[in-house]
Amino acid sequence: MKRLKLMMLSVAFVLTASITAQTAEEIVANYFENTGGIDAWRAIEGMKMSAKVNQGGMEIPIEIIQLKDGRQMTRITFQGKTMKQGVFDGETLWSTNFMTQKAEKSDAEATANFKLEAGDFPDAFLDYKDKGYTVELMGKEDFAGTETFKIKLTKQPVTIDGKQEENVYFYYFDTENYVPLAMQNEIKQGQAKGMIQEITFSDYQEAGDIYMPYTMTQGIKDGQSQPISMDTIEVNPKVDDKEFKFPEGETTETENKN
Repeated sequence: MKRLKLMMLSVAFVLTASITAQTAEEIVANYFENTGGIDAWRAIEGMKMSAKVNQGGMEIPIEIIQLKDGRQMTRITFQGKTMKQGVFDGETLWSTNFMTQKAEKSDAEATANFKLEAGDFPDAFLDYKDKGYTVELMGKEDFAGTETFKIKLTKQPVTIDGKQEENVYFYYFDTENYVPLAMQNEIKQGQAKGMIQEITFSDYQEAGDIYMPYTMTQGIKDGQSQPISMDTIEVNPKVDDKEFKFPEGETTETENKN
């Protein structure tokens, strides 16, 4: 399996890109060009990712399925049990309660916000203008010892407790290969409200006709984080529609789990 550093067409191309990429739009364009091309990204109808999350030294297997029409889910295997989290069938958002092992629906507000995020598949920057998003180059910044372009991505507002709030993310693009090394955004609700979520990306490898990060961490900026290692990424998998269906009859309780 090829890695991104082996994919560059030529040294001349990289040098040219370094000179010409002076705007956020050009940086984003170079990102897609360097990871397979915009047409390859647009051809993606779905992904199935098998990974392991390291939590306190324990590796927990997970499977993530995301489809272009917005449907997605995460399947977690823990202590011999398999549970579904963040299941979205296009209209209903639900998860398995870890304590009761029953399926529970999220409320309308959480579902609407999740639906916005689901529309970003396979990448938030893909055709971002058509989504009503804007990008802005904030300048260059060191991230973990690497020079990066800091890009501000402003999405459609989210609704928190009945009020619309701005939905802003900051991405750090490697100035050599033009791929994101990290993403940060403010957590809007819950116990971590006001803190900065940080996700890092590394080890870009082939996934079908594109390149994606096979190693990530997710956590709080300057705080604890969970390493995530991809075993496989399958592009355009066959998925049974029944996987996303809410198991009617398991529970009548509907509540917001966020």
